[in-house]
Amino acid sequence: MRPDITPGATLPDYELPDHESSPRKLSELQGDDPMILTLARGHYCPKEHQQHLELAANFPKIAVAYTKIATIATDDHHTLQEFRNSVGAQWPFLSDPGRIVQKDLDIQEYTDPDNDPMIPHTLVLKPGLVVHKIYNGYWFWGRPSFYELWTDLRDVSREIRPDWDLSTPGLRDAWDANELSDFHGWNRSDRGKLRTAEAVQPHA
Repeated sequence: MRPDITPGATLPDYELPDHESSPRKLSELQGDDPMILTLARGHYCPKEHQQHLELAANFPKIAVAYTKIATIATDDHHTLQEFRNSVGAQWPFLSDPGRIVQKDLDIQEYTDPDNDPMIPHTLVLKPGLVVHKIYNGYWFWGRPSFYELWTDLRDVSREIRPDWDLSTPGLRDAWDANELSDFHGWNRSDRGKLRTAEAVQPHA
């Protein structure tokens, strides 16, 4: 991979059409959550199917953990839909038949000139598309197990979530004062809005 794409670097914010042909930016898909990004060979590769079947089986855990996931493949639109459906994925698949990502990241798999895929990689990203971990999956054992991803995402979440440990000094005081910025999701929830409204109501 391009030598400047290392842990701590920011991944380019690629914009590609998804499985419904809607242009999507990675930053839009990520929001302010951690993200698992797979750069895939494509539908024809049994290794891709195995990796994505495992991710699909664990998608309920990924979803409740406020974590996003996306796949980029060099498949065309119709083939990409078949790939996504065949593994039961519930996350966006982005189509890159023009090899934009492959060329920009310098990850052409030159040992497969017939399909001209990307060397498969899995990236764990902090918010802002900041690289936390890169796995090179040219050989299948180079791809992360779900439990390796779990460890990575625990480390990322601990770093980015101020409310990771509710016993952290000052958090309870902030909550009681209706200062919700350190509480993920609460400042955007209906309850958070209600607490804000209650806080500004004049006392009788």
